[in-house]
Amino acid sequence: MSETKTALITGITGQDGSYLAELLLAKGYRVVGLVRRSSTTPYDRIAHLIDRIELVSADLLDQTSLVDAMADVTPDEIYNLAAQSFVATSWNQPVLTGEFTGLGVTRMLEAMKRTVPKARFYQASSSEQFGMVQETPQRESTPFYPRSPYGVAKVYGHWITVNYRESFGLYAVSGILFNHESPRRGLEFVTRKVTDAVARISLGQAKELRLGNLEARRDWGFAGDYVDAMWRMLQNERPADYVIGTGETWTVRQLCEAAFSHVGLDWQQYVVTDPRFERPAEVELLVADAAKAERELGWTPTVRFRELVRMMVDADLARHRSRAEGGVAVAAPPPARG
Repeated sequence: MSETKTALITGITGQDGSYLAELLLAKGYRVVGLVRRSSTTPYDRIAHLIDRIELVSADLLDQTSLVDAMADVTPDEIYNLAAQSFVATSWNQPVLTGEFTGLGVTRMLEAMKRTVPKARFYQASSSEQFGMVQETPQRESTPFYPRSPYGVAKVYGHWITVNYRESFGLYAVSGILFNHESPRRGLEFVTRKVTDAVARISLGQAKELRLGNLEARRDWGFAGDYVDAMWRMLQNERPADYVIGTGETWTVRQLCEAAFSHVGLDWQQYVVTDPRFERPAEVELLVADAAKAERELGWTPTVRFRELVRMMVDADLARHRSRAEGGVAVAAPPPARG
């Protein structure tokens, strides 16, 4: 019987981290989450896993803490999912975004090189790197043209991963993931903002939903599917980068239509466009060509857009009903599928 593999996950308290932890536990891994010390412990998404995982304290801004953590944990696989990941915030905090989302990747790779150079490293790249797209659909060879400080920082994180792979022979890969959502998505992201508002409006707790650009198009998939792609990338014989997405594109308007219609409401009666929510530089169209991932990893999405929207609306309805009844709302379930 083979030895148990150890996986170290940064960003384990986030959407992707929680789904990835579930997946790896199901595969028999020892799962260690790297968390920052803070005055609050936002562990809602991993509350149902807390007795099955280990947590170690370190910070992407502190090189020594990362070296110490990796030396202590000695992981076989490292998944760097932590970042300042909200695009809108990156305009208000561009330097901090660069520190976490860009230089933080360098610190992780440097710590790996010093302590566990034989480990395998996954970097969470983003479709936001394509920004003002140079071709449609976007694939691994599409040039980057980021349109936000977040996108710029992600491009740096992507290329420093390539650089460490080519310079030091590390097994280091980037997954260029297109938008992926779930009931565990943060409320600041547009999909969850919509489904949460639909739940509150249908329960009589709200009257309107204010949004920015309704014509922006995105390739939206299910986070549970996408963490499976991350894992598959680290099982390859040779390291390579992959675009991950559904190949389908939907507007924010269609997102609203799907979410409101699920509860029998007409979205046009409740959605108000508000210029305050428009970006300084908009990314109009993102759609993935994930043919390489399907061909080389055997990966395909299992959850389609409308099913994803229904899943999220139902989860938000259940959460708000539970609150209204004085119950305890659990943010983590449903579990990953596929």
